[in-house]
Amino acid sequence: YASEDDPDPAEPDEETYRIEYLNYERLADRGWGLTDADLFEKASMADFPAGDYGRFLADPHETLLEAAEDRGFSWPYACRGGACANCAVAVIDGEMTTPVDHILPEEMTDRGIRLSCVGEPITEDMRVVYNVKHLPELDDLRLPPRPFEGAAVD
Repeated sequence: YASEDDPDPAEPDEETYRIEYLNYERLADRGWGLTDADLFEKASMADFPAGDYGRFLADPHETLLEAAEDRGFSWPYACRGGACANCAVAVIDGEMTTPVDHILPEEMTDRGIRLSCVGEPITEDMRVVYNVKHLPELDDLRLPPRPFEGAAVD
């Protein structure tokens, strides 16, 4: 359960959640899909850098996005309030809370798409694909990378 700087983490205690993650852009590069039964097994054999595939531990009451950032990762986000799809992840295994979600249609949440900026892990082990903002169904739900660029003060 590593960060880019600490490839050999300590064993988890009972108050943590184990997160295995994969960057959606690497799926597209390899021709893999979110529904591939052996997706994480293939990823573990692919020799991806730590930013694209790996594991880390999350603390209780920490959103998935906060947990990734606190361990040295830079995952996409924009609003941090559940109002865009920039931080969307596909939950492949495990569960996370969905306290606020003003944007994702039910058909997306039924497929396991969640917002990492507001969702907290609630199962001991999770497998997530982050950076799914590139899914075509999410095109209209993303904010621009710099939402306040060009804003003027009256």
